[in-house]
Amino acid sequence: MNGFYFSCIGCGATFSLSENIYSCSRCGDLIQIEVPIDDVKEKIDLRALRRLPISVWKYAPLLPIADLSKVVTLHEGGTGLHHCRRLGSLLGLEHLYVKNEGENPTGSFKDRGMTVGITRALEMGARSVICASTGNTAASLAAYSAKAGLNRIVLIPSGKIAYGKLAQAIVYGAQIVQIKGNFDEALKLVFEICSRNREIYLLNSVNPFRIEGQKTLAYEVCDQLNRHPDYFIIPVGNAGNISAAWKGFTEYYNLDQIEAKPKMVGVQAEGAAPIAEAVAKRSLTITSINKPETIATAIRIGAPVSWKKALRAIYDSEGTALTVSDEEILEAQSLLARVEGLFVEPASAAPIAALKKLREESYFSKEDYVVCVTTGHGLKDPDVISRLYEKPVEVEAEVSSIERILGLAKTAETLAAQYT
Repeated sequence: MNGFYFSCIGCGATFSLSENIYSCSRCGDLIQIEVPIDDVKEKIDLRALRRLPISVWKYAPLLPIADLSKVVTLHEGGTGLHHCRRLGSLLGLEHLYVKNEGENPTGSFKDRGMTVGITRALEMGARSVICASTGNTAASLAAYSAKAGLNRIVLIPSGKIAYGKLAQAIVYGAQIVQIKGNFDEALKLVFEICSRNREIYLLNSVNPFRIEGQKTLAYEVCDQLNRHPDYFIIPVGNAGNISAAWKGFTEYYNLDQIEAKPKMVGVQAEGAAPIAEAVAKRSLTITSINKPETIATAIRIGAPVSWKKALRAIYDSEGTALTVSDEEILEAQSLLARVEGLFVEPASAAPIAALKKLREESYFSKEDYVVCVTTGHGLKDPDVISRLYEKPVEVEAEVSSIERILGLAKTAETLAAQYT
């Protein structure tokens, strides 16, 4: 279906999708892809669409890919929306849900955007793709470009990436370059490489086709709930995901598929919180953090490229943003695992950590529908567990030793008392 086009979020300039651009050629601001809402309403049976099995490509009529024969997929999307009754009971919330994006093929939400981004790369005739990454993007890009037969290049900040994620990129055959700098510096280098080598296709979230795939997260949540959430709580790093989800909710609302849009709540770690700090001041700009630090490696970003989109999502939805400490993140990670059986990486636990703070502030009511997004599987960052949790106790291979450790051993006096 025709009608998709680029638009600049700054000056409003529009461009054809035939152009290979990542930003506005007039003012340099971010661009996004506009969906032809009226055409979709006229030509697509959205009720029938919503009845199809959930996946990213179920929503193909709402995605800007002209040739669906080129689609590169590992069957992403369709992740679980878990009704967390036990956790909800602890927090006084009847309708608390966790959308677990760690169930995607490479273990994170990045797969939603990468399936569309890699497909676009094939449409554009690219032979190589590149990204800067703190881990999840690298793993996803490497997997999907392997499936597509493309060369894959990844720049990572030295010593600032969880090995579980780096291992994926290695085994998928990516060319990995560690730089002596942080993620923000790696991203700047990627931009420069792509400007000097036009045959290399950039696949960070500044690429609007990545955002198009990631917006399906919002579609799915609405289809799974059969309604809109009242609050949508999501971790924020480079800020592509919160803006993508807001785009998805806005499109579904404009397509008359939901009655209202949720309040968007962004959560950042205390040591990497330029967006949360801006929201606290009601500012329209952010102040970058030169040396972001947090145990949550996936959101250890001090200069998020999509900050302007993120602030608009938060302000336009009348939502908010807040910070959580590393200690609160780790407590939330453990709580979610032990109460609901969901093991997520530290960055993914940030929304769970934020829940307690927001509930104490009476930010939402008991009856509200609250959806938290966990963006990556816990095995993405196993080093945290091995460093911070107690090692298993070792005993002799005999029943009495095991019973003693478990508190099951009975003294002779106790045994005697049972038979007298």
